[in-house]
Amino acid sequence: MAEVDKRAPLRRWLLKGLQSPEGLANQPAPEETPGHQHKWWQVMCLTGVDYFSTLGYQPGIAALAAGALSPVATLLLVALTLFGALPVYRRVAAESPHGLGSLSMLERLLPGWRGKLLVLFLLGFVATAFIVTITLSAADATAHILHNPFIPHSWADWQVPVTLLLIAALGGVFLAGFSEAISIAVVLVAVYLLLNVVVVGTAVQQVLAHPEKVAGWQNVLATDYSSPIAMVAVALYVMPKLALGLSGFETGVAVMPLVKGELAERIKGARKLLTTAALIMSVFLITSSVATTVLIPAEEFAEGGAANGRALAYLAHLYLGDWFGSAYDLSTIAILWFAGASALAGLLNIVPRYLPRYGMAPDWTRAIRPMVLVFTAIAGLITLVFDAEVEAQGGAYATGVLALILSAAVAVTLSAWNKGQTRAAVSFGAVTLIVAYATVANIIERPDGLVIALLFVLAIVVISLISRATRSTELRVTHISLDDRARRFINEAGEIYLIANEPHSRNAKEYVDKAREAWELHRLRTSEGLLFLEVTIPDASEFAGELRVTGEERHGFRILRMQSTTVANSIAALLLHLRDRTGKTPNVYFHWAAEGNPIGALLRYLVFGGGDVPPLTREVLRQAEPDPDRRPIVHVG
Repeated sequence: MAEVDKRAPLRRWLLKGLQSPEGLANQPAPEETPGHQHKWWQVMCLTGVDYFSTLGYQPGIAALAAGALSPVATLLLVALTLFGALPVYRRVAAESPHGLGSLSMLERLLPGWRGKLLVLFLLGFVATAFIVTITLSAADATAHILHNPFIPHSWADWQVPVTLLLIAALGGVFLAGFSEAISIAVVLVAVYLLLNVVVVGTAVQQVLAHPEKVAGWQNVLATDYSSPIAMVAVALYVMPKLALGLSGFETGVAVMPLVKGELAERIKGARKLLTTAALIMSVFLITSSVATTVLIPAEEFAEGGAANGRALAYLAHLYLGDWFGSAYDLSTIAILWFAGASALAGLLNIVPRYLPRYGMAPDWTRAIRPMVLVFTAIAGLITLVFDAEVEAQGGAYATGVLALILSAAVAVTLSAWNKGQTRAAVSFGAVTLIVAYATVANIIERPDGLVIALLFVLAIVVISLISRATRSTELRVTHISLDDRARRFINEAGEIYLIANEPHSRNAKEYVDKAREAWELHRLRTSEGLLFLEVTIPDASEFAGELRVTGEERHGFRILRMQSTTVANSIAALLLHLRDRTGKTPNVYFHWAAEGNPIGALLRYLVFGGGDVPPLTREVLRQAEPDPDRRPIVHVG
């Protein structure tokens, strides 16, 4: 007992702020009204800590992937951004305005188990994108720290320990109680973009002032490639490796609830922030790619080179001095660290919005601190696997980002097609094919991202199914309501005798035979005020739902009808509700189901909500009401 008492404070601390379960699984999660809403450009800065921070490593990764063709490949990426991803997510903003993004759209478009299994699969890629955002941003922040000229050279081999320290510090801040602050994001993004304007502007001036370097770059292109068509072909081939530059769109729709205004104004504001962020990023991507490719020797981009993972910082130190370069380093480190915080916050928002609604998460996943520990540990493990190398993690990051954009493109294509908008469906379908190519090409070239995503998918599915099974005997009813006729039936009954009937043809013979069975098995007379109880299951993939009980008189019999996610749980919930409402002990009567494999009956219960109903009903009642004297009675004959 003493050991339990010692552990109790730790348990209370870990589970502090346990969130209540959300709504029905087949409906969008209810919109959370933020404590403060902000102008769209301020919210854009919250998106920007993820999106704009990729400038810290994107030019270097592009140079390693495409070499001298980096500006051409980047130009193709910008075209995909402005004419592909941006239109897709502007539509996602309109159709999923509560911050749930494309996953919510697919959940609605594919009802039942298909939609839920697809969401579970995509959550693996969401986890990949956000977790690798944390590890990649921390690794690049470490690169900016260790390559700073004021840092001792003896620290050069400390990439992994420093990265792990940054990730641990991020987790520690969330454990202490961290809430995203728009004001911090606005300051970080404003300072970072301003410094980038100075660095990139200076670099462009250097390019213009040294035409011989431009000529040298053009000579390399002319030597390595036979024609402009060959350049474009190779650039298309390597372009998927640059997909990190598309990372901010899913975050852009996730922060929509923070935009000030009613729903229509919020959608309009979200579209403005998506468009503005895409335009700003496109300008920086093109100019930084040209500047870094022309001005930085190729060997400096390689592992151990001074520009590895920090191409713009290299130019800042080279042309603006170490003091300005160090200020740029600090700004980059800050925004990269905050990008990890944004990603972790995104994970903590996504998990409670989906898995608990499906019954597919342990109860403790609704608390922030245990999930922080889990995600921090996973981020640390991935850092060790990739040895905290920025470029090495690019494939995994691109896989997650591209998979999310692909899911969004598929969602808006299906939505447009279902609404008869053929022209829009064809346009979005073309974007879907392009993003699908980029996703497949990236996976073939660097399969490690797919491996990580599939490991996340496997873990999510296994944990989800185990959780669904272990939670299957909960009541799983959020609210019970009886219509006027059902209330009258209950009020006019002496004792409450409910005859469970599986509805088929619902003709007179069915009810007469059921009444005869009640007499033969239980010696119940129709004159005793028997009520037939019928449950139908529209969608067994839902975990919980509201129970609406309607009364009906049919062929001289009184019937209580209801729809639910499962038969046994809904009957148990109704019995407890009637007990509390009337003060009487309800009785429910079953006949034994046909003989069969009990394992098969259990699987039918878990998947289809049916199975061997009588023992399951009693088990749900036993767990919900520990006092046998107050427990409704289940009769089986």
